[in-house]
Amino acid sequence: MAAKDSWLRRLDQSGVPLLLARLVLGALFIYMGAKKVGSPSDFLKQIRLYHVLPDTPAYYLNGTAIVLPWVEILCGAALILGSWLRGAALVTAGMLAVFTPAILLRALAVRAEQGTSFFEIKFDCGCGAGVVVIWKKLLENTGLFLLALLALFSRSRRFCLSGWLERRRLREESPFPITTR
Repeated sequence: MAAKDSWLRRLDQSGVPLLLARLVLGALFIYMGAKKVGSPSDFLKQIRLYHVLPDTPAYYLNGTAIVLPWVEILCGAALILGSWLRGAALVTAGMLAVFTPAILLRALAVRAEQGTSFFEIKFDCGCGAGVVVIWKKLLENTGLFLLALLALFSRSRRFCLSGWLERRRLREESPFPITTR
């Protein structure tokens, strides 16, 4: 490590920020995905309220309600394990980048309909947490998006399954055997 490395680079190389981001994102996406897998018809009703996908043909909405929770669970597992890390972080950030503005637009529509303060708007956003206060949900999603970006752009692979497998492969391919005592 060069003396010129910034404190931010040293912190990233420690692997701790990435580990924390992976565990938070992974656990949350597994939990929320599992809640949706158990009741795809309820999730389908929530998706329909956003008017993002066409109602016909029905396989757009039905496919989304069935596949999306499994994608969340798969991404969450990959984040926790540290395997396929960049792909899982990219898909997670993509989901958050799509759903967060959709929640905002739906909240603004509710505000226009009801004439209530934006900070009083509550509804089931479809994330699996039930009825939530929307401004808090928007802040939460923004924080999760930043964690996904951290996981995506971190150079560290400490505490990751993929990093461990790569180190193991390099040791096996080394012309000089490494002995441990």
